[in-house]
Amino acid sequence: DGARGGGRGGAMTTVRPFTCDDLFTYNDVNTDVFTETFNLNFYLSYLSRWPEYFSVATAPDGAIAGYVLGKAEGRGSNWHGHVSAVTVAPSYRRMGLASKLMDELEGISERHHDAYFVDLFVRESNTNAIAMYERLGYVVYRTVLDYYSGEENAFDMRKPLRRDTERRSVEGRGHAIRPHQLGPDFGGA
Repeated sequence: DGARGGGRGGAMTTVRPFTCDDLFTYNDVNTDVFTETFNLNFYLSYLSRWPEYFSVATAPDGAIAGYVLGKAEGRGSNWHGHVSAVTVAPSYRRMGLASKLMDELEGISERHHDAYFVDLFVRESNTNAIAMYERLGYVVYRTVLDYYSGEENAFDMRKPLRRDTERRSVEGRGHAIRPHQLGPDFGGA
């Protein structure tokens, strides 16, 4: 994986592994109302448990243009990559950078973890992100009612990977659940 530049997502950006030092310089990326901002321990736990899933896109001047963090979770046919956050600084949007970061996470899910699918939760009101995920091949699998602080629903979106040859990870789409019904394979109880 390592640092990569060029291609889709702005030829002038480089995707590389996130480091602890990046925690002091990524705040400009977290300015969007749709971006979940987590506490320092959250970022550090991801960095220590799933370092391969934590990537940053940097501009030529070294500024952080965006990042993606995720994890591998589940059991059996529910073994999957999960996108915990993907965000791009406002000045780097509409250049395909989020797609580049998603490609990075999907590739790690396939090559390093042999996952069946990648999933993510997105605010029901975040129509721009939903449209982007749909362009990348994600579908709304289910709605998680009151997921965001009991105030807004989330769409659980999924994209089957090569291992899911029969696309079972997206069978039974269109239902709604509560957060406590997510279960241990999806970060729930």
